[in-house]
Amino acid sequence: MERYEEIERSIITSYRKRIWTKFIKSIQEFDMIQDGDKIAVCMSGGKDSMLMAKCFQELKKHGKMNFDLVFLTMNPGYNEKNKQKIISNAQLLNIPITMFETNIFDAVARN
Repeated sequence: MERYEEIERSIITSYRKRIWTKFIKSIQEFDMIQDGDKIAVCMSGGKDSMLMAKCFQELKKHGKMNFDLVFLTMNPGYNEKNKQKIISNAQLLNIPITMFETNIFDAVARN
């Protein structure tokens, strides 16, 4: 079993009560997804956004709703080591991210 498969399984099993059930309940209670929606999960690279991405992947895989899913990451100007860490973690978790390059850090530093 691949590492990402172990993580996916643990979301549904080990963390069913603490995470998965609450995630599903909030999606249903607030009617957050309609058939045909395209959902963009914006990922900072931190554990919260990575977990949210995995929850949405699991919902798409096992849920009854038909929706498209994309994973977006903005690079505000990370150094290469930090940028690579986000990419590596996404690969480990089997999350196909699209990274947008920006120069926000440079723009802020100039002002």
